[in-house]
Amino acid sequence: MIKSCLEDFVNRVMVDGRIAHADVRHLQRDIMPDGVESADEADVLIALDRAVSDKDVAWNGFMIQAVVDFVVWTSRPTGRIDRQTAEWLTTSLSAGTGPTDAAVAVAFEVVRESELCDEVLVGFVMHWARGRAPIDTVEANLLAA
Repeated sequence: MIKSCLEDFVNRVMVDGRIAHADVRHLQRDIMPDGVESADEADVLIALDRAVSDKDVAWNGFMIQAVVDFVVWTSRPTGRIDRQTAEWLTTSLSAGTGPTDAAVAVAFEVVRESELCDEVLVGFVMHWARGRAPIDTVEANLLAA
């Protein structure tokens, strides 16, 4: 279950058909000041990334870092990605048709930042990262936010 303010945000963004810089700031400051708090919220951000094509450059940095922080640092055990988490994340990121560039970046950053990572997620990264142009670094996008 997600917060009603996040649901309202998603509905508005879907009607607008874009995620503006002010929207990213609103998410960071007002709706998710403590970051992603559940797998459902992570799923919502991942789905928004897929559903909205007109996104401010700050979106990638926010979405990537928010999901990575939740998966690696908020979920227990900290820094360890087990099979169940890896399967949930790869399913959410791929959404049946293949991941967006930002979704591949999420998977890559989770593997990079975790202490131990299940092979399902490592294989996902190896499969989908081939031949893709690298996305702007998370740090550069976060600075733009």
